[in-house]
Amino acid sequence: MTSELPRPTLAKIVATIGPASESPEMVRRLITAGVRVFRFNFSHGLPEDHENRLAVVRAAADELDMPVAVLGDLPGPKIRVGKVADPGIELATGDEVLIDPGAPASRAASGGGPTILSCTLAQLATDVEPGHKVLINDGAIRLLALERVAGATGAALSCRVIVGGLVTSGKGINLPMSNLNVPAMTERDWRWAEWAVNKGVDFLALSFVRSADEILRLKDYLASVCSVRKEVDASGAPASIPVIAKMEKPQAVEAMESICEAADGIMVARGDLGVEIDLAMVPVVQKRLIACADSWGKPCIVATQMLETMTTSAIPTRAEASDVANAIFDGADAVMLSGETAIGKHPTLVVETMRRIIMAAEERMAEGIQHASPPRRAVEIRYRTAALAHAAWHAARDFGAVAVATWSQSGGAARYLAQTGFGVPILAYSSSQTQTRRMALQKGVFAIRMNPPPPNGGPGELADWNAAVDRDLIKRGIAKEGDAIVLVAGRPLGVRNVTNCVALHRVGDRASGFMAF
Repeated sequence: MTSELPRPTLAKIVATIGPASESPEMVRRLITAGVRVFRFNFSHGLPEDHENRLAVVRAAADELDMPVAVLGDLPGPKIRVGKVADPGIELATGDEVLIDPGAPASRAASGGGPTILSCTLAQLATDVEPGHKVLINDGAIRLLALERVAGATGAALSCRVIVGGLVTSGKGINLPMSNLNVPAMTERDWRWAEWAVNKGVDFLALSFVRSADEILRLKDYLASVCSVRKEVDASGAPASIPVIAKMEKPQAVEAMESICEAADGIMVARGDLGVEIDLAMVPVVQKRLIACADSWGKPCIVATQMLETMTTSAIPTRAEASDVANAIFDGADAVMLSGETAIGKHPTLVVETMRRIIMAAEERMAEGIQHASPPRRAVEIRYRTAALAHAAWHAARDFGAVAVATWSQSGGAARYLAQTGFGVPILAYSSSQTQTRRMALQKGVFAIRMNPPPPNGGPGELADWNAAVDRDLIKRGIAKEGDAIVLVAGRPLGVRNVTNCVALHRVGDRASGFMAF
């Protein structure tokens, strides 16, 4: 079954798969509605649950003939409250609380004494200094650390409640002022990373990143596993998994330049970020992170509470609609849905709504002059394909092109074209199934799996591909005969690192483009 791409959005939609969206029918509906990347949240569910979901996504994508990527989201060292008896413990402002990892939770005795809470971080009292904030349940409950004291099995932390509330089992704990001596990758994360390699997951997101070194360590591991197994994609490139850095710690914001350089993309994870830093600064930091990712030519996903109301409601708030649109105006490559599609009542409707908002924002942006700004790194290294992409942008603008088509065997040409900001669809052809899926995260890129025409030792190979592009554009409703397009490729097709040609072409005209060679 071949899917059409009527008026495709340039920014991509990432949807979290969960109980509300894991059925084959629902996955097909979400892809049809506009989802191009499914997020698998490894904080929830067993490996067999995610394996079943992965099979469903792959089957639906094949049926719809649509490259769809899978993003595995590693849990990271999330600190949580330990077991609390139902219905929980109510904390009031001014109460004394003892956080003791080695003790069971208990309410304050009627004769006095502190309420005791356990937690999953054994060295919490060692890493948190007096005067630091201790935030529970996304900051809804706020404590102030007073002093270290002896606990049941080690050090405990005495705190005073600044803002009270109900504490229940498993609620997250954030320590925005503390430098924690914990690795970004837990033993559980390493097991999930191995699982992701074994199952062919397309991207991995690393949670609670604080430095570029944490990204590089994971990338080295993934590369070594693929090297040992001698795994390569159809282009002959090592089949390692790109890593997305989740920006949700103040240390990550401070190190954003080096993290953007090291990672293959970033996610503005506004949930924990909004707890870890001043809430008023989240919109400013979001803009800074999008701009930083753009300068390094890396995709940026904006996530968390984008259409949160639609978890239960059939319509979003006006503020939520503006939030999605503003992420697009800021230059985000993708916007992400979390609980809205994982556990929400209206998974398809929320995707359709997000798609409509993106389309309206992109139409408004198209009214102005698009600005071409090649990534900083591409300028510094004088990379050939990046220079061709920049030249193609000027050609597309002056020629009035409605689309750009490229042969991008390993995704590099598509990536550089996406970074330049065309404002029109970029059709990227490759024979690699892995690379066509990974291109699903690139802004404006619509990957198409195709075997290259048989090599004939001359330019006719490019002419045959040019003719196939014409047929494909017309079939998909992206262009009609006579429309202007730009072609970017190299010879022989199907080989990495040979892109060196830009051609101008009118669909159906055998005297233009590569067809004129």
